[in-house]
Amino acid sequence: MPVAKLTIDLEIPHAQSLKDRRQVVRSLKDALRHSFNISVAETDGALVWNRATLEIVAISSSTGYLRGQITAVERAAARHANRFGALITDSFAELLVEGDAEALERSGDLSFNDDTSSGFPDKL
Repeated sequence: MPVAKLTIDLEIPHAQSLKDRRQVVRSLKDALRHSFNISVAETDGALVWNRATLEIVAISSSTGYLRGQITAVERAAARHANRFGALITDSFAELLVEGDAEALERSGDLSFNDDTSSGFPDKL
């Protein structure tokens, strides 16, 4: 089954404390979980108050559906981040398709990135 992962790096310019940062990150995670059937986790160590990294994962039997869903999640994340006073400084998507896992594992690269607008490579 295909799995899509979206990584989002946030800047929270107004955060003056860990509490400010946590409020923005928690609000963004809750808003995305409420809108989409996805898993969202904060993956950085919360060492800097004004930055955060979120990992978003979705699974489906259709790669086409995942592409659309991750694109929609990325757009929604940008809207919500703006609403909470944060900026998305970087984001990238990865797609792991069943059958490709063995080839990727042998090559030592378990993910592939592309700089296209959707974040997904043209060929799977």
